[in-house]
Amino acid sequence: MGQTITLAFLAGVFGANGVPHFVRGITRETYPSAFGYGPVVNLVAGWLMFVLAAVAGYFAHPATHPLPAVAAIAAGVLAMGLFHAGPGAFGRKPPVGAAPEAGEATAPGGPVSAPRPSSR
Repeated sequence: MGQTITLAFLAGVFGANGVPHFVRGITRETYPSAFGYGPVVNLVAGWLMFVLAAVAGYFAHPATHPLPAVAAIAAGVLAMGLFHAGPGAFGRKPPVGAAPEAGEATAPGGPVSAPRPSSR
């Protein structure tokens, strides 16, 4: 059962991590990854994460212990979601000269968020 839980957790982590990279890659937006910020790099990284998730899920043999496998996948997805929402990829600054994110304007000091409309 330990193998099922470990590999199912990794499948959840890899699958959840693949989503933002793959989406940013196919929408041609920059996004921080271990290999760079470009869209093609992120597309390949996201695809590779999906492949790793499938391989880990296959070797987890979830049919032998279905409840622990589902719980471990869910925990892996939650762990990666918390990473991306907290100190993870969103906390990293793009390198100097990288294109600004969608919806950001550039200023002499760097990217500036677009003003929010007032709610009156």
